[in-house]
Amino acid sequence: MEWTREIDAYCERLGPEYWAEPINAITNAAFLVAALVMWRRVQGPGLGLARLLCIILAAIGIGSYLFHTHATVWAAIADTTPIALYVLTYIFAANRDMWGMRPMWAFGATLLFFPYAAATLPLFQMVPGLGSSAGYAPVPLLILIYAVLLRRRLPQASRGLAIGAGILILSIIFRSLDLPTCEGTPFGTHFMWHILNATMLGWMIEVYRRHRLSCT
Repeated sequence: MEWTREIDAYCERLGPEYWAEPINAITNAAFLVAALVMWRRVQGPGLGLARLLCIILAAIGIGSYLFHTHATVWAAIADTTPIALYVLTYIFAANRDMWGMRPMWAFGATLLFFPYAAATLPLFQMVPGLGSSAGYAPVPLLILIYAVLLRRRLPQASRGLAIGAGILILSIIFRSLDLPTCEGTPFGTHFMWHILNATMLGWMIEVYRRHRLSCT
Protein backbone atom coordinates (compact mmCIF):
# COMPACT_ATOMS: atom_id res chain seq x y z
CA MET A 1 0.00 0.00 0.00
CA GLU A 2 1.27 3.48 -0.88
CA TRP A 3 0.88 5.05 2.54
CA THR A 4 2.08 8.48 1.43
CA ARG A 5 0.11 8.66 -1.83
CA GLU A 6 -1.69 12.01 -2.02
CA ILE A 7 -5.49 12.11 -2.16
CA ASP A 8 -7.37 15.03 -3.69
CA ALA A 9 -11.05 14.37 -3.00
CA TYR A 10 -12.59 17.69 -1.94
CA CYS A 11 -13.52 20.96 -3.57
CA GLU A 12 -11.47 23.13 -1.21
CA ARG A 13 -8.17 21.37 -1.92
CA LEU A 14 -6.28 22.98 -4.80
CA GLY A 15 -2.80 21.64 -4.06
CA PRO A 16 -0.67 19.38 -1.84
CA GLU A 17 0.04 22.02 0.83
CA TYR A 18 -0.66 21.30 4.50
CA TRP A 19 -3.22 24.13 4.74
CA ALA A 20 -4.80 23.52 1.35
CA GLU A 21 -8.11 22.78 3.12
CA PRO A 22 -8.22 25.32 5.98
CA ILE A 23 -12.02 25.31 6.44
CA ASN A 24 -12.29 21.54 6.21
CA ALA A 25 -9.42 21.21 8.67
CA ILE A 26 -10.55 23.78 11.23
CA THR A 27 -14.19 22.63 11.33
CA ASN A 28 -12.99 19.34 12.77
CA ALA A 29 -12.89 21.23 16.05
CA ALA A 30 -16.66 20.58 16.12
CA PHE A 31 -15.95 16.93 16.92
CA LEU A 32 -13.70 17.90 19.82
CA VAL A 33 -16.26 20.34 21.17
CA ALA A 34 -19.02 17.72 20.94
CA ALA A 35 -16.79 15.15 22.65
CA LEU A 36 -15.95 17.56 25.48
CA VAL A 37 -19.55 18.62 26.01
CA MET A 38 -20.76 15.04 26.15
CA TRP A 39 -17.82 13.87 28.29
CA ARG A 40 -18.97 16.24 31.00
CA ARG A 41 -22.51 14.85 30.74
CA VAL A 42 -21.65 11.17 30.99
CA GLN A 43 -19.80 11.13 34.29
CA GLY A 44 -21.65 8.61 36.40
CA PRO A 45 -22.29 4.91 36.96
CA GLY A 46 -23.44 2.79 34.06
CA LEU A 47 -22.11 5.19 31.43
CA GLY A 48 -18.80 3.54 30.61
CA LEU A 49 -19.71 2.95 26.98
CA ALA A 50 -20.89 6.56 26.69
CA ARG A 51 -17.48 7.74 27.85
CA LEU A 52 -15.82 5.39 25.36
CA LEU A 53 -17.97 6.91 22.61
CA CYS A 54 -16.79 10.37 23.66
CA ILE A 55 -13.16 9.27 23.35
CA ILE A 56 -13.82 7.81 19.91
CA LEU A 57 -15.66 11.00 18.93
CA ALA A 58 -12.57 13.04 19.79
CA ALA A 59 -10.46 10.58 17.77
CA ILE A 60 -12.77 11.15 14.78
CA GLY A 61 -11.98 14.86 14.93
CA ILE A 62 -8.25 14.25 15.16
CA GLY A 63 -8.28 11.68 12.36
CA SER A 64 -10.34 13.89 10.08
CA TYR A 65 -8.03 16.84 10.79
CA LEU A 66 -5.04 14.72 9.78
CA PHE A 67 -6.74 13.73 6.56
CA HIS A 68 -7.69 17.27 5.58
CA THR A 69 -4.16 18.52 6.21
CA HIS A 70 -1.93 15.65 5.05
CA ALA A 71 -4.38 14.18 2.49
CA THR A 72 -2.56 10.87 2.19
CA VAL A 73 -3.55 7.20 2.37
CA TRP A 74 -2.38 6.79 5.96
CA ALA A 75 -4.32 9.92 6.97
CA ALA A 76 -7.44 8.57 5.24
CA ILE A 77 -7.16 5.43 7.37
CA ALA A 78 -6.75 7.61 10.47
CA ASP A 79 -9.93 9.40 9.37
CA THR A 80 -12.18 6.41 8.68
CA THR A 81 -11.07 3.96 11.39
CA PRO A 82 -12.49 5.92 14.37
CA ILE A 83 -15.78 6.39 12.47
CA ALA A 84 -16.08 2.63 12.03
CA LEU A 85 -15.23 2.08 15.71
CA TYR A 86 -17.91 4.58 16.76
CA VAL A 87 -20.57 2.88 14.63
CA LEU A 88 -19.73 -0.59 15.93
CA THR A 89 -19.50 0.57 19.55
CA TYR A 90 -22.87 2.33 19.34
CA ILE A 91 -24.53 -0.70 17.75
CA PHE A 92 -23.18 -2.86 20.58
CA ALA A 93 -24.43 -0.35 23.17
CA ALA A 94 -27.87 -0.27 21.55
CA ASN A 95 -28.04 -4.04 21.35
CA ARG A 96 -26.99 -4.52 24.96
CA ASP A 97 -28.80 -1.66 26.66
CA MET A 98 -31.79 -0.87 24.44
CA TRP A 99 -32.61 -4.40 23.34
CA GLY A 100 -31.46 -5.95 26.60
CA MET A 101 -29.16 -8.52 24.98
CA ARG A 102 -26.48 -10.28 26.95
CA PRO A 103 -23.01 -8.98 26.04
CA MET A 104 -22.04 -11.96 23.88
CA TRP A 105 -25.34 -11.83 21.99
CA ALA A 106 -24.98 -8.06 21.62
CA PHE A 107 -21.47 -8.53 20.22
CA GLY A 108 -22.66 -11.19 17.79
CA ALA A 109 -25.54 -8.99 16.62
CA THR A 110 -23.09 -6.13 16.16
CA LEU A 111 -21.05 -8.23 13.74
CA LEU A 112 -24.15 -8.48 11.54
CA PHE A 113 -23.40 -4.91 10.52
CA PHE A 114 -20.78 -6.19 8.09
CA PRO A 115 -23.09 -8.36 5.96
CA TYR A 116 -25.77 -5.67 6.28
CA ALA A 117 -23.38 -3.03 4.92
CA ALA A 118 -22.17 -5.38 2.19
CA ALA A 119 -25.77 -5.96 1.09
CA THR A 120 -26.96 -2.35 1.17
CA LEU A 121 -23.86 -0.51 -0.06
CA PRO A 122 -24.25 -1.59 -3.71
CA LEU A 123 -27.82 -0.28 -3.65
CA PHE A 124 -26.73 3.13 -2.38
CA GLN A 125 -23.93 3.23 -4.95
CA MET A 126 -26.64 3.18 -7.60
CA VAL A 127 -28.17 6.41 -6.28
CA PRO A 128 -27.25 9.28 -8.64
CA GLY A 129 -25.14 12.01 -7.07
CA LEU A 130 -24.34 10.14 -3.87
CA GLY A 131 -20.81 9.29 -4.98
CA SER A 132 -18.34 8.33 -2.25
CA SER A 133 -20.94 9.26 0.37
CA ALA A 134 -22.69 5.98 -0.47
CA GLY A 135 -20.29 4.33 1.94
CA TYR A 136 -21.96 6.14 4.84
CA ALA A 137 -25.57 5.75 3.69
CA PRO A 138 -26.19 2.34 5.30
CA VAL A 139 -25.70 3.92 8.73
CA PRO A 140 -28.70 6.31 8.85
CA LEU A 141 -30.86 3.56 7.35
CA LEU A 142 -29.81 1.19 10.15
CA ILE A 143 -30.51 3.88 12.76
CA LEU A 144 -33.99 4.36 11.29
CA ILE A 145 -34.57 0.60 11.40
CA TYR A 146 -33.66 0.58 15.09
CA ALA A 147 -35.89 3.61 15.67
CA VAL A 148 -38.88 1.91 14.06
CA LEU A 149 -38.34 -1.39 15.85
CA LEU A 150 -37.92 0.35 19.22
CA ARG A 151 -40.86 2.75 18.87
CA ARG A 152 -43.11 0.79 21.27
CA ARG A 153 -40.45 -0.65 23.53
CA LEU A 154 -38.56 2.63 24.03
CA PRO A 155 -40.50 5.54 22.47
CA GLN A 156 -38.17 8.28 23.75
CA ALA A 157 -35.02 6.52 22.56
CA SER A 158 -36.78 5.76 19.27
CA ARG A 159 -37.50 9.44 18.69
CA GLY A 160 -33.94 10.35 19.58
CA LEU A 161 -32.54 7.81 17.13
CA ALA A 162 -34.86 9.09 14.39
CA ILE A 163 -33.63 12.65 14.98
CA GLY A 164 -30.04 11.44 14.81
CA ALA A 165 -30.72 9.66 11.54
CA GLY A 166 -32.28 12.82 10.11
CA ILE A 167 -29.24 14.92 11.02
CA LEU A 168 -26.93 12.31 9.51
CA ILE A 169 -28.92 12.21 6.27
CA LEU A 170 -28.63 15.99 6.01
CA SER A 171 -24.89 15.84 6.64
CA ILE A 172 -24.49 13.15 3.97
CA ILE A 173 -26.34 15.41 1.51
CA PHE A 174 -23.85 18.22 2.17
CA ARG A 175 -20.96 15.77 1.80
CA SER A 176 -22.26 14.53 -1.55
CA LEU A 177 -22.78 18.10 -2.83
CA ASP A 178 -19.15 19.12 -2.25
CA LEU A 179 -17.77 18.37 -5.71
CA PRO A 180 -20.92 18.82 -7.85
CA THR A 181 -21.39 22.38 -6.55
CA CYS A 182 -17.70 23.27 -6.49
CA GLU A 183 -17.86 25.94 -9.18
CA GLY A 184 -20.47 27.95 -7.31
CA THR A 185 -19.05 27.32 -3.84
CA PRO A 186 -15.25 27.69 -3.92
CA PHE A 187 -14.86 26.33 -0.38
CA GLY A 188 -17.19 23.42 -1.04
CA THR A 189 -19.80 22.02 1.32
CA HIS A 190 -17.76 19.32 3.04
CA PHE A 191 -17.25 21.47 6.13
CA MET A 192 -20.98 21.17 6.80
CA TRP A 193 -20.52 17.41 6.96
CA HIS A 194 -18.14 18.00 9.85
CA ILE A 195 -20.42 20.37 11.74
CA LEU A 196 -23.59 18.34 11.27
CA ASN A 197 -21.85 15.02 11.80
CA ALA A 198 -20.29 16.23 15.05
CA THR A 199 -23.71 17.42 16.17
CA MET A 200 -25.27 14.09 15.26
CA LEU A 201 -22.63 11.95 16.96
CA GLY A 202 -22.84 14.02 20.12
CA TRP A 203 -26.64 13.78 20.01
CA MET A 204 -26.48 10.01 19.67
CA ILE A 205 -24.42 9.84 22.85
CA GLU A 206 -27.04 12.02 24.54
CA VAL A 207 -29.79 9.63 23.40
CA TYR A 208 -27.88 6.73 24.89
CA ARG A 209 -27.17 8.68 28.09
CA ARG A 210 -30.84 9.53 28.57
CA HIS A 211 -31.83 5.92 28.05
CA ARG A 212 -29.30 4.66 30.57
CA LEU A 213 -30.42 7.20 33.15
CA SER A 214 -34.06 6.24 32.61
CA CYS A 215 -33.17 2.67 33.54
CA THR A 216 -31.69 3.55 36.93
